[in-house]
Amino acid sequence: MPVEEHSDTYDPFEERLSFGLRETSAAFDTDRAALVTAGALRGRRRLLRRRAAVVGGAASLALVGVGGALLLPGAAGTPGRDGASVGAGRPSATGAPAPVSGRQLVRTLEKLLPEGKFSQAEGRGTDEATSPYAHLVFDDGRGPAAIGVSLGWIRPGSDEARGATQCPGKVYVQYDACGTTRLADGSVVMVLQGYEYPDRRVDTKWWTAELVTPEGKHVSVSEWNSASEKDSPISRPEPPLSAAQLRKLAAEGVWRDVIDAVPQDTGGPGGQPSPTVSVPAVPVAPTLKSLLPKGRKFTFSDDSGSATDFGYVVLDDGRGKSLVQVNVQSNMSDVRGELFDATSETLPDGTQVAVHQGPGEKGGAGVVMWTVDTMRRDGKRVVISAFNSGAQNTAATRTTPALTIAELRAIALSPRWWQ
Repeated sequence: MPVEEHSDTYDPFEERLSFGLRETSAAFDTDRAALVTAGALRGRRRLLRRRAAVVGGAASLALVGVGGALLLPGAAGTPGRDGASVGAGRPSATGAPAPVSGRQLVRTLEKLLPEGKFSQAEGRGTDEATSPYAHLVFDDGRGPAAIGVSLGWIRPGSDEARGATQCPGKVYVQYDACGTTRLADGSVVMVLQGYEYPDRRVDTKWWTAELVTPEGKHVSVSEWNSASEKDSPISRPEPPLSAAQLRKLAAEGVWRDVIDAVPQDTGGPGGQPSPTVSVPAVPVAPTLKSLLPKGRKFTFSDDSGSATDFGYVVLDDGRGKSLVQVNVQSNMSDVRGELFDATSETLPDGTQVAVHQGPGEKGGAGVVMWTVDTMRRDGKRVVISAFNSGAQNTAATRTTPALTIAELRAIALSPRWWQ
């Protein structure tokens, strides 16, 4: 059975921010100090994969991922709450999957949710310029809640695909629970129960489920405990769907059928990315640890594991925790003029070096941020930042970061990042 049509008319709303910009905004601001670390746009996709898609309007929506009991997806549609099967459109005369409209997606989402009232529904179909989604406000009698699903392709095996289903580091994202499960067909689904605002200035809860199949099909489901992502009062203690229900909704076979009708070059929640720029597969955290000043003793309470283009460590030299993060990027010459100016140092080999010292920007009381940004003549860039706290949004644990500017400079200029 095809996805059901809905008799009402919905005007599609435009994307408010791109995936990359929203993801970066979760950790960096947009002034010059943030521009220093805005290179984290590429590397941070793996650690802060939080905003899988952002669409705006009266009820704006950001999409991502969370876990519980599984519904193993099949090729055919999956029964909705009324027992009816909902699936993608029938093949066209050419054999290609028929387009699915935004109204059909909205109706499908309604059928897959528990009994309740629906309002403020909007959707975008597979035949439009950007990735399809459905969004609505759902009320099961306990208060209205925004719920959305976004669909598309992501490059299998890419950093972005892996990052989409990895729980983020708690030094950047506050959450109550997060878990990843592999399904029988090799798909991976991640469930995160967190908050809309990283600094918790408003306790709007944001629970998400994100699924990636071996073929690169990408399903993101999100829900809030308010009628919109932002600017609406908290209407209930928690979002309406449990972690198990979120995971089950993301695993519904109908979403995969719909993605078949999405041209792969238009992308989805994370987009079908262009070929990854060449960045050496140097694991950042281990490399950073190996480059720390000799003769000084450090203990480590957290790190980014084997992540290769963005990574961090939380270290302590006996005087308090200090977060140190590093971005390693190639082909960055196009932003050279924004990152370096006449006050920057130029080394004999053409490498440019810029130093920035200022207050932290994520709400932590007394936090300062020291940064050394370097770019070689060929556009290869290493930027390192250190904080006087174990996380940017927590109070300072010491007067200054654990590493000096000279030590940060030596680490950033090391040739090991490119071996």
